[in-house]
Amino acid sequence: MTTPEGFRSVLAGPGLDRAADERSIDGLIETLRADATTRVLVVHGDAAPLAANAEAGHPALFYVAAEAAPDEAVWAFLGRDGLGAAVLVAALPAEADQPFAAPGGWVGLRVVGGELTATDAGAFVEALSLGRWLVDAPYCPACGSLTRLQTAGWSRHCPECGREHFPRTDPAVIVAITSDRDPDRLLLGSNALWGVNRFSCFAGFAEAGESLEATVAREVREECGVEVHRVRYRGSQAWPYPRSLMVGFLAAAIDDDAAEADGEEIAAVRWFTRDEIGAALNGEGDVLLPGRASIAHRLIVDWHSGAE
Repeated sequence: MTTPEGFRSVLAGPGLDRAADERSIDGLIETLRADATTRVLVVHGDAAPLAANAEAGHPALFYVAAEAAPDEAVWAFLGRDGLGAAVLVAALPAEADQPFAAPGGWVGLRVVGGELTATDAGAFVEALSLGRWLVDAPYCPACGSLTRLQTAGWSRHCPECGREHFPRTDPAVIVAITSDRDPDRLLLGSNALWGVNRFSCFAGFAEAGESLEATVAREVREECGVEVHRVRYRGSQAWPYPRSLMVGFLAAAIDDDAAEADGEEIAAVRWFTRDEIGAALNGEGDVLLPGRASIAHRLIVDWHSGAE
């Protein structure tokens, strides 16, 4: 699938050079931890440290030297930055003590991801996606034995049953639904777990043996009762909540009047005019839309601007 020109989710950039060919080097993590030029991004739960802002409104990640990162963290090689310096992640569970005081505080990806540079945003989503797996999946799912990290943190080997394990990524679709009847209307839903005025695109995981196109049709039908056509791919982004690859689509409702919340996952659905979406994007009124770090925000902004 080709991403339409001009569509780019904030977290869809290339980020670091992952330098995957280096992962097989024996002792790579130990060697890089001893290298004074290596930079480490510490991840504590789903938060990373921020540097003190040089300019208001322009946050940057705070990288530390390897000696300043906690030894008890789980370590992995993320890649190399634009100057060729190695970048490691040191991942800690959320229940661990905060490892150090960050100049700009500790902030989650959802909060700050949309404000970072493309390189920092890419490094954060890579570190968090890999880091959560490093912390949460130390045991073999087949036999329950403690596994050993390999390939610089990108795989695990079970010494008991011999199986190899890799970070899991779950494909999911996210869909902005337009109206065939009126090109200035967009259908959004409010999840039952959210506040009454928070709306977003419809989303769901692909099931076993299901294409992304079939997932779009099924999820939209299940969540809001609408049959769609003219399904168009828009772009994708990693989303480590918990380990998703979000694939964004734009689709058109065949019958606007069929829109109805399922009453379980979706508490309410609503057709918005282009003017109403514009006001919400500007922070006017009481409707809350997705934050800039999410592909849902990009889908909505793209539709509002008239991009097809």
